[in-house]
Amino acid sequence: MEKLALLGGDKAIQRPFRKYNPLGQEELQAAREVIDSGVLSQFIGAWTEDFYGGPKVREFEHAAARHFGVKHAVTVNSWTSGLVAAVGAIGVAPGDEVIVTPWTMSASATAILHWNAIPVFADIDPDTYNLDPASIERNITPHTKAIMVADIFGQSADMDEIMAIARAHGLKVISDTAQAPGAMYKDRFAGTCADVGGYSLNYHKHIHTGEGGIVVTDDDEIAERVQLIRNHAEVVVAGKGVTDISNMVGHNFRLGEIECAMGVEQLKKLGGFVRSRQALAEQLTAGLSGLRGLKTPAVRPDRTHAYYVYPMQLDLAGLGLSRDRVCDALVAEGVAISRGYQNIHLLPIYQRKIAYGSQGFPWSSDICRRDVDYGKGICPVAEGLHDSNYIGFGMCVYDLDAADIDLIVHAFRKVWSNLDSLR
Repeated sequence: MEKLALLGGDKAIQRPFRKYNPLGQEELQAAREVIDSGVLSQFIGAWTEDFYGGPKVREFEHAAARHFGVKHAVTVNSWTSGLVAAVGAIGVAPGDEVIVTPWTMSASATAILHWNAIPVFADIDPDTYNLDPASIERNITPHTKAIMVADIFGQSADMDEIMAIARAHGLKVISDTAQAPGAMYKDRFAGTCADVGGYSLNYHKHIHTGEGGIVVTDDDEIAERVQLIRNHAEVVVAGKGVTDISNMVGHNFRLGEIECAMGVEQLKKLGGFVRSRQALAEQLTAGLSGLRGLKTPAVRPDRTHAYYVYPMQLDLAGLGLSRDRVCDALVAEGVAISRGYQNIHLLPIYQRKIAYGSQGFPWSSDICRRDVDYGKGICPVAEGLHDSNYIGFGMCVYDLDAADIDLIVHAFRKVWSNLDSLR
């Protein structure tokens, strides 16, 4: 039996994995052509033809709309910007409540706060880590305006159930599919089943332009409002003839020509990147099968997983060990394992209810119509996973191959064969 590295033995993985870099010569050539053209951006914050940006912005948007099978794709300079624009575009007003998952990146909820609306956190499904439709239903109040769903780690939420709940209560749905571009829900791409959704182009996602995002929707009005919020809406609405000027507080959320030129090339590669990661994840799942007390990802039969993260759970009682002890052993063998995943309702901004200024706005103001609870215990599944038994491996951090997966499997099996020594 090999001695654990944590206890003085040799590491199972002796070399660092290659960092993931999806960019190639195609993106380099595309960027050069934009630089040679001298047109790095063509947006004008006024109602002119250039309100919609330059040729590469439009080419990328048209390509994304075709790829994802939607009427409209709108580029933005980050997916955070896309979320802010989407919340504003669906007509959320100050004091409106938007149900959101706690098991996500913080921007999902702060995009709601941006419009002085109130995030309400529902719990997650213990298998997919996405919003639990039953918890959504329990958290709907007369003040609820919308639901924001995060397709966390790379697998779509239960969109048919969620959309049925939303329609029954007259709510809009935003799909935060930052981590799941290319994943499928039944016969549609994840992110396209909601009223509005979209994807991140941040540097550690499946495809990227450094920073950036794509908003997708089949709704003409939502698309127009996202475009307005993206590009100085308040000075454009008059010339464009827009009469509903609610939430027409504009920003500079515009993505440049270089990024969009690279995005055109990246989009062509998305399917291949996702299929490659799926094959590696399936190899990892097969290699880890049979390890007592380890739960590998559960993928629902009506959808696919893009594996931004490979999520797992430990049966600590069955193992007779703490999560930290197991993770320490895996890290010592060379596997970069994460412990838990942030519960954003427990961040100081929600615990202290201080956002704008120092007096508790918007919660302390008249626009907040009830005392919204952010105390620990409101999302027991998410909290329990974070505090106790969730572990994850960042598949999108590395450019992995089959040999790398074999090393990871070897590291896990080495730790599991030495569980008694860890105790």
